[in-house]
Amino acid sequence: LFFVVGTVSCTLFLAVNGLYSASDDVIELTPTNFNKEVIQSESLWLVEFYAPWCGHCQRLTPEWKKAATALKGVVKVGAVDADKHQSLGGQYGVRGFPTIKIFGANKNKAEDYQGGRTSDAIVDAALSALRSLVKERLSGRSGGYSSGKQSRGSGDKKDVIELTDDSFDKNVINSDDVWMVEFYAPWCGHCKNLEPEWAAAATEVKEQTKGKVKLAAVDATVNQVLASRYGIRGFPTIKIFQKGEDPVDYDGGRTRSDIVSRALDLFSDNAPPPELLEIISEDVLKSTCDAHQLCIISVLPHILDTGASGRNSYLDVMLKMAEKYKKKMWGWLWTEAGAQPDLESSLGIGGFGYPAMAAVNARKMKFALLKGSFSEQGINEFLRELSVGRGSTAPVGGGAFPKIHSVEPWDGKDGELPVEDDIDLSDVDLDDFGKDEL
Repeated sequence: LFFVVGTVSCTLFLAVNGLYSASDDVIELTPTNFNKEVIQSESLWLVEFYAPWCGHCQRLTPEWKKAATALKGVVKVGAVDADKHQSLGGQYGVRGFPTIKIFGANKNKAEDYQGGRTSDAIVDAALSALRSLVKERLSGRSGGYSSGKQSRGSGDKKDVIELTDDSFDKNVINSDDVWMVEFYAPWCGHCKNLEPEWAAAATEVKEQTKGKVKLAAVDATVNQVLASRYGIRGFPTIKIFQKGEDPVDYDGGRTRSDIVSRALDLFSDNAPPPELLEIISEDVLKSTCDAHQLCIISVLPHILDTGASGRNSYLDVMLKMAEKYKKKMWGWLWTEAGAQPDLESSLGIGGFGYPAMAAVNARKMKFALLKGSFSEQGINEFLRELSVGRGSTAPVGGGAFPKIHSVEPWDGKDGELPVEDDIDLSDVDLDDFGKDEL
């Protein structure tokens, strides 16, 4: 299986657990324990984000274990199955495997490890980072949120928007953006505990949603008009504001990962459906498929077979499915039959059976084909199976995307038959034509 989105098989879980075990000195990290173990820790951490099917990760495993044993009690060494915990990998911009991050003084500004993949190189890098951390502390510059005791108004809260009775309405009400607003009291212990998490989440959410989801804070002891309007009785109270809807209470977890996860759900709920792009060049295919977990590729009949109205009806079906599954953050592409013959062949489509659809995992170079009808019902069934990790898959022919031809984009019109040269038949005696065969 390669579509690890929802339910997966027992065999995959055995593979997942195969890289590291409880007997290793490598600490297994998950969305549940990451904040407590890493973010709130005073220790220096080296964290590997891996996928169990990744060959490079498998080769790194013994070296990573050896480094963890050598650094035990000095530097913490952890590992995240980022294929299983995609939200955690996404928070740290993990695009390939293995990715190694160093969490030093400022836990919210992890550094990429670019060194060698041997235990010696890993240990050297860890000790170098540790030396830098100690020197920072010696000079009084220990930054970050690891102590969890920053005061409000510190530079680390740069992405939390402070709101007041006077500024609230013009910023939040009728805004096209989604707002998550914390109502706090300066003396409240729970608010102080939440503060570094809220600040870190604000920065993460701003980056991942391009500012479309905003995190804000209101001092409810000062801004009593707002506190009264929204019935604030305890602290902290977090409310979600969306255009045209009544505010709702946020009742999720109080860690950065919890907050970011909810913010991304809100973002995907409000985001427009992904673009449906025609494959007119190699760049369109690769940039779309490399940037998404799956790319859904449709091969539509030739324009002469359907006309513009027929083609648009197929595109409409795809757009509806893109809207329905937009939370999956998949890429959506289409091409005309015959325009990309090598691509069709590599996906087992080639030459017949149009319209056709394939879901491609470019990271693993595997694909699944739509077996049912090219209709809302048929495609929905196909995509639903994929989203829970089921469905028959095959390797992309050649193990990589084939040559993609640059073509002119469809102009939205009916096709025209090519103009043939006139043939002069005046010298041909049609009465004698074919007599030799009779």
